[in-house]
Amino acid sequence: MKEKISAMAGKYRGTGAVTGLIYGMAEFYGGGAFVIINTFFMVFLTKALGIPAAWAGAIPLAGKVWDAITDPIMGNITDRTTSRFGPKRFYLLIGGIISAITFVLLWTTIPTDDKTTLFIYYIVIYCLFSTGFTIIMVPYNGLLPDMIDDYAIRSKFSAMRMIWSTLGAIAAGILPTLMIENTLDTKMYFKVALLFGTLFCMSSLITFMGTWEKIKNPVKTPISESFSQAASVFKSRAFRLFIGIYLSGQCAMDFVSGMAIYYVDDVLNGYKNGYLTMLMGVLLVSQLVGMLIFGPVMTRTSKRTTILIGAPIRLICTLALLAFSHEGGSIYPILALSAGIGIGNAATLTSIFAILADMAEVDELITSVSRPGIVSGMATFARKISAGLSAWLIGILIALVGYDTNMAQSGLRQSLHTRNGIAMIFIFLPAVLVTLLLIFGYIFPITKKEFDVVQRDIARRKGDDDSTATEEEKRILKCITGFEYDKLWNEENQK
Repeated sequence: MKEKISAMAGKYRGTGAVTGLIYGMAEFYGGGAFVIINTFFMVFLTKALGIPAAWAGAIPLAGKVWDAITDPIMGNITDRTTSRFGPKRFYLLIGGIISAITFVLLWTTIPTDDKTTLFIYYIVIYCLFSTGFTIIMVPYNGLLPDMIDDYAIRSKFSAMRMIWSTLGAIAAGILPTLMIENTLDTKMYFKVALLFGTLFCMSSLITFMGTWEKIKNPVKTPISESFSQAASVFKSRAFRLFIGIYLSGQCAMDFVSGMAIYYVDDVLNGYKNGYLTMLMGVLLVSQLVGMLIFGPVMTRTSKRTTILIGAPIRLICTLALLAFSHEGGSIYPILALSAGIGIGNAATLTSIFAILADMAEVDELITSVSRPGIVSGMATFARKISAGLSAWLIGILIALVGYDTNMAQSGLRQSLHTRNGIAMIFIFLPAVLVTLLLIFGYIFPITKKEFDVVQRDIARRKGDDDSTATEEEKRILKCITGFEYDKLWNEENQK
């Protein structure tokens, strides 16, 4: 009864643009933090501190191994929590503060030149940062399903969230390039971290103050079962395809941002000419423009449609960079193609978090238990895995093409072989990933029609709808969930 009253009350809460913007503001942190990390952390470790590239790439990967422990547990903790603020909003409050502190620590130096000591220190700090990110983003990713039931309004709120993500990415992609004039200056990295740690904290706290949650009975799953519960989320066919969309789409942009400095500095030899600021500015501003275009398109069509539009745009523009990726080439064709990549990325990124909001209902239909925390925990884990694997692969690959950190610290140019290798990494790895994104997007089985079928069947199972499922609906539900109709709504599916 309490859930029904709360759900009815939630329908009359504000669902306009202002509320959507307040809800989305916490994504300023989610969108901005990894742009700074992907763009500058490897550079900070290799150029400023002289840590070998392969070692530096392993640091974020170690954080992702740690995430394999913390993310499932945090998802379970979120679903188990009872708070007068709402369990997810409670963690937005404390997570906003913890995340800001750990982000600043990530760029703090210690008084030693010993590479092994530095390597261990930044592994520990990165794990702390990952924990802070988990505390806020796992509950945040599960918040929208407990705020809004309507498919179209969820799409609108998700689009506004992505606008904030892009604003965070623009700020994080441009301001540091203006502040860090010398990539060897460790003090400027710290000043950037202090500025953005403060902004990230403020954005999370504003979202905490301006959102709400339905009152629900907590899920009393033992902490010891967190990992089996988390693994069971992957029984959903739709969730598996969503993870394919999420990883391929996000990893592709992680490689772009993570390789941007190496591409501009070593391939184009244009860092001192402001090429990085220009490149990131065009890429991110065009992404914001794309959000404004594709948000309404997604609301009027489907979350799948924008992926099928955006992925080919990204792929064509990425491959076209090959003709201009050499020293002495004009920056303007590169900027034009970067604008196309940003617009295409906006179309795909707009869809990702909108789809995530629907995965909790699919999981509930399979298991009979509402556990958005567990679902969002695994999605957050997938996002951080994508970032960690991208950083690790960048470190490995630039080492394989002969990147010399001693030359970098001395301000010397890398060899021609290395510069060409960096260009190939910058272009072809994102192209392969965007191709996979297009395939996963084409296969993904949910539009508004299918989502309505999911919600209607949940209502039947709860006794709120006395209709009988048609054969067509049963076929749709099997395609979405991967389960026969009579196997759905079973607590055993959590195991």
